[in-house]
Amino acid sequence: MQNLLKNIVQALVDNPEQIEITTVRGNQAIILELKVAKEDIGKVIGKKGRTAHAIRTILGAASAKTKNRTTLEIIG
Repeated sequence: MQNLLKNIVQALVDNPEQIEITTVRGNQAIILELKVAKEDIGKVIGKKGRTAHAIRTILGAASAKTKNRTTLEIIG
């Protein structure tokens, strides 16, 4: 999941070297914490959160194979 998220976000941001992804595993869910440069946060979230919602949808579909729930948290 981490590699999938990194590939998606690298295509969106101007500073791909500042992408940090932390994985927190729970009993039934995996939480991916995404940190990007301050000037790239708007690009990851998108207008009215549409880009972030699309990324969460892709992660949810990919994690359905492993029967886990994946949550994306964007940290500013």
